Amino acid sequence: MENTQAFQLRQAIREGQHKGNTSGLVHGFVQGNIVILPQSYASEFLQFCQLNPKSCPLIGMSSAPGDPLLPKLGENIDIRRDVPLFRVFKHGQLEQEVSDITALWRDDLVTFVLGCSFSFEEALIADGLDIRNISEQKNVPMYRTNIMSKSVGRFGGEMVVSMRPMLAKDAIRAIQICSRFPQVHGAPVHLGDPALIGINDINNPDFGDAVTIKPNELPVFWACGVTPQVAIERAKPDFCITHSPGCMLVTDIRNSQLAIF
Repeated sequence: MENTQAFQLRQAIREGQHKGNTSGLVHGFVQGNIVILPQSYASEFLQFCQLNPKSCPLIGMSSAPGDPLLPKLGENIDIRRDVPLFRVFKHGQLEQEVSDITALWRDDLVTFVLGCSFSFEEALIADGLDIRNISEQKNVPMYRTNIMSKSVGRFGGEMVVSMRPMLAKDAIRAIQICSRFPQVHGAPVHLGDPALIGINDINNPDFGDAVTIKPNELPVFWACGVTPQVAIERAKPDFCITHSPGCMLVTDIRNSQLAIF
């Protein structure tokens, strides 16, 4: 099998040569948010994703509990080592961040891979739009909101959104483009006044980095794959692993494969 750029990046991550966020890297390939849960929580979380496809668009999962490999998403993917930084939660509380979860792996763990907004950024850039987190070489800003997810069992809570500032005409174009990519969050969920969705300080994101918002620009908000981390805080599983915000699994799936025309 031909080694793709995505494969090469995963190898660099596995060998500790790349440790940062993955926004703007290896253009053309789908990136994924990660949630790893014990089997006893997996069915509920799967239903949570199915009822909240904007924030939790499922693009892949383990073939069986305890299997760390994801062959349908890419060559030789081993979820334990192929993400730059993981978050480890115990009873809903963040315990630590680590770059390798091999020592923490259990035979009851189920991996979920959710579509990421980094994938549609490429389509926006190709259309001439400035994606500020990429042009400023920062992680995308992400915020907790007052938009409630649909609850399933122990999982629920507020939606997290990512934000990209744009002129009004560019925001309209972004809506048109992103509507073609429902598996990577699709069209924005809000634009304009952040306070209307419960964001009090646009310059102080809950996750990621603040970016410049120029005069006459609107903040444009997309549902974000960090939403499950809020749901995990509420569900309080005894053990859970996610990606650290901005540090994604880069798959061998082409972004074009997810587009709807």
